[in-house]
Amino acid sequence: MTLVKFCGIRTMADADAVNDIHPDFAGFVFAPGRKRTIDADTAVSLRNAIDPDIRTVGIFLDQPIREIVQIAGSGAIDMIQLHGSESEDYVKDIRTLTGLEVIRAFTVRTGDDAVLHSFTCADRLMFDSGAGSGERFDWSSLSGIRRPFFLAGGLDADNVYEAIIEVRPFAVDVSSGIETEGNKDKTKMRAFMESVRIADGRLEG
Repeated sequence: MTLVKFCGIRTMADADAVNDIHPDFAGFVFAPGRKRTIDADTAVSLRNAIDPDIRTVGIFLDQPIREIVQIAGSGAIDMIQLHGSESEDYVKDIRTLTGLEVIRAFTVRTGDDAVLHSFTCADRLMFDSGAGSGERFDWSSLSGIRRPFFLAGGLDADNVYEAIIEVRPFAVDVSSGIETEGNKDKTKMRAFMESVRIADGRLEG
């Protein structure tokens, strides 16, 4: 089964939709200056409202380690996603100081880049077209990857089936693809999940 991450969760209405549709992960954006950014107190409230079986992921972008440690210590997140130019030593320090799994997100331009990035010490890989760009990249560039990875970038209910059949990722990540006018859309969230399960059924068949 392909795992699913709904990213950019900001409101209690979003949390209710997440509980109803039940993806595997819910993402909170802490990177400053982003339209989906929330503060630590809001994240704690959302975490308390979301089913504990759904793992919450904090998304950060080249932020001081102390900020991440503080948010991790609040109990708001179960995993950490790094979307900037953080070094491998930074990743190691984050894992040691928080005890949480780290997802390392990389922007994909070529297949050689993707293979090189796959040697990160992070627990999980994510390949994207850019930090929250909402644009699709050339999935064929991932053909040489042998580690499980999250696929992100421009996914929606209309193309996630194709993505899973072609790329066979460990998990898919979506944010703008489940929104209408900048807000999470429960109908689109449900349609996305249904497309993922249809693809999984095709692969199992």
